Amino acid sequence: MSQGVGVVGLYVRDQDEALQFYVEKLGFRVHTDARNGDFRWLTVQHPDQPSFQLGLFTAQSPMVDAATAQALREIVAKGAMPPLVLVVDDCRAAHDRMSSRGVEFTQEPIDRYGTVDAGFRDPSGNGWKMIEG
Repeated sequence: MSQGVGVVGLYVRDQDEALQFYVEKLGFRVHTDARNGDFRWLTVQHPDQPSFQLGLFTAQSPMVDAATAQALREIVAKGAMPPLVLVVDDCRAAHDRMSSRGVEFTQEPIDRYGTVDAGFRDPSGNGWKMIEG
């Protein structure tokens, strides 16, 4: 029997905006896009990791109440959530490719700790570290 983490979720302010960013700018693919009333289960996956999904979810009921949903949106927008890590073969080349697609970097590629890393945020404020590995 195989077990492991299959989906990690992020809160996004707008699922359509997030979908466009992750697919068109980062090169992810849609895995699941299903609706049940006002709830939308939306996941994407990196083309090199078909067994792992990134959930693009909005803070809303029934998962949280309205006040908590508002607080979560504010926290995410401030960039207060822990960063996700994207591992790439060549950080500088990935930076150039993503920049040409409109990704706004918060940190240009820099050599440190024996590798190269850069930082960017998605349209909702979720932080990413991009590390050459």
